[in-house]
Amino acid sequence: MAALASVETVGAQRATETITTTRQGTAMTTRQKKLALATMTGVSLSVALAGCATTSGSTAADAETAPTVSSTAAASPSASSSASAAAGSSSSTYKDGEYSAQGQYISPNGQETIDVSLTLAGDIITAVTVTPDATNPTAVSYQTQFADGIAAVVVGKDIDEISVSRVAGSSLTSGGFNQAVDAIKADAS
Repeated sequence: MAALASVETVGAQRATETITTTRQGTAMTTRQKKLALATMTGVSLSVALAGCATTSGSTAADAETAPTVSSTAAASPSASSSASAAAGSSSSTYKDGEYSAQGQYISPNGQETIDVSLTLAGDIITAVTVTPDATNPTAVSYQTQFADGIAAVVVGKDIDEISVSRVAGSSLTSGGFNQAVDAIKADAS
């Protein structure tokens, strides 16, 4: 009887070990599934966020979407604006011509300036040039990206219908650009 009890005990221990091993194997498989799911989720999130990122190295500091804009802007029409203003259409709100203005905005590195020149014809922007005028190398990089992409956003549009928020990954520069456009509107009216 003692031998039978001993065999039953050994058999029960082996059955317990088999159940434990099976459960641990399932737990490991479940853990592996969870790890794989978490990894795929992380990769998917990274890919989705990469689609929202800029094309060159950017910092989170310039990626803010609510720029602080300084309240001063200087606008001055170029020599061609007075000559072409006489040829302006009577239905236009603004005089035709080429105008220049400077806009300012606050970056994480302090106040920065951007020079904007645009040409108006019948209130439509026909050309735009943005010249980076920043003092910080990071701001110069963002302003250059902005300058390279702004024409595709505003050329061919009515000056009263544009309000730039983010161009080519640069969001703070747009505050200075919008300020310069406001100064140009005031000068051209």
